Amino acid sequence: MAKVFRSWDVDQGWLLPPSLHEFVPPGHRAHFVRDTVREALDLSAILDTYTEERGYPPYHPGMMVALLLYGYSRGLYSSRQLARACEERVDVMAVTGLNRPDFRTIADFRKRHLVALSDLFVQVLRLCRAAGLVEFAHVAVDGTKLKANASRHKAMSYGRMKTAEPALAAEVDAWLERAREADAAEDQAHGAGRRGDETPDWMADKQRRLEAIRAAKAALEAEAADPPDPEDENGPGASSGMRWQGRPLRGDDGAPPDRAQRNFTDPDSRILPMRDGFVQGYNGQIAVDAAHQVIVAHRLVTNSADYRALVPLVDGVRAHLRRKPREVSGDAGFANEANLVALKERGITGYLAPGRARHGEADAAGRRRLTKMPLMSAMAARLKRAGRRSRYRLRKQVVEPVFGQIKQARGFRQFLMRGLEQVRGEWAMICTAHNLLKLAQADR
Repeated sequence: MAKVFRSWDVDQGWLLPPSLHEFVPPGHRAHFVRDTVREALDLSAILDTYTEERGYPPYHPGMMVALLLYGYSRGLYSSRQLARACEERVDVMAVTGLNRPDFRTIADFRKRHLVALSDLFVQVLRLCRAAGLVEFAHVAVDGTKLKANASRHKAMSYGRMKTAEPALAAEVDAWLERAREADAAEDQAHGAGRRGDETPDWMADKQRRLEAIRAAKAALEAEAADPPDPEDENGPGASSGMRWQGRPLRGDDGAPPDRAQRNFTDPDSRILPMRDGFVQGYNGQIAVDAAHQVIVAHRLVTNSADYRALVPLVDGVRAHLRRKPREVSGDAGFANEANLVALKERGITGYLAPGRARHGEADAAGRRRLTKMPLMSAMAARLKRAGRRSRYRLRKQVVEPVFGQIKQARGFRQFLMRGLEQVRGEWAMICTAHNLLKLAQADR
């Protein structure tokens, strides 16, 4: 007998399930995210902006919020990916109710309501606490570098700007003179009323580049005259506003140093060091509760230094949940005397690594430095005495997996938006989607 196979008739007509709840299995995350947005989140900050009664009815804001949060939880970040999923994926159709907003509508909604979407982080975090996912016993903090929506090759140093600007200006002036000569010759040949006097594209491009260089140069000079917010720019030793992580913010003549750089695509982003080189991007920092790896506070800055983030993250936990953690751990990037003093004042036990000796040798200079900082010295002795039993070991198993879930499992390695405030809102949505997934797992 010939083997019998199951039917495969691609021309068979089908009726859709009578209910959207049948598009995916009952325990699917699509149902959880949709129902959480509909029933548990306060969207009044978004709904109250729709005051115009006239015009074609817009998509329901709740549906748009659910689409964005579900997309972020599934690794769909761009508006084009989300719009395509509305047409191709039944799990997304279960969220949108078969609505198919185009990519421009999705992008405009996210941009228009970015602040309100960022504020949903606190609401979801409080739902996690109500579900018993936050215990405040131990919180670990860390930061990770994420690419900006810009190439580091589109950045130019101030020194290069100083040489490129006059060279480009002279080149543009020469082209303009040649264009005027060509216009005069064409006027004589064809008459003054004939076309042919438009600026050539090749010259317009050079002019636009010259304008961009002049704008970036002026911005760097403005920063040198009035250094930016220390929270975003200055690092250790910058109390005078003159240095950032040992590098001068200002030259001897009051102008920016030649190595100061600015990116033409996203001027707020910075070149940040990583293990395998450098990246044009931002530094996303989080505090994670050890019980279920729920993000309890987040922060995003433009420099690679983490030590300034400890106090804002710890205070953010208290601001969001009206309670402080009992323990906080962080790597050497968070360890300094001021942070240990701040934790002691708040009644929090800190486990901050004060650094390690290089190449297995004792660092005499490091020991001398620690003797001038009693809390750092006591911390080093306590961690060494506890060894592998130290509570510091929790840091790596609490906060590092969260970055792995965000960057590897869900594929978020580059921001889509540009500008510091826009990127901060996008980082908040990433953290909100992470907590939603933790809440969904607890709901099973």
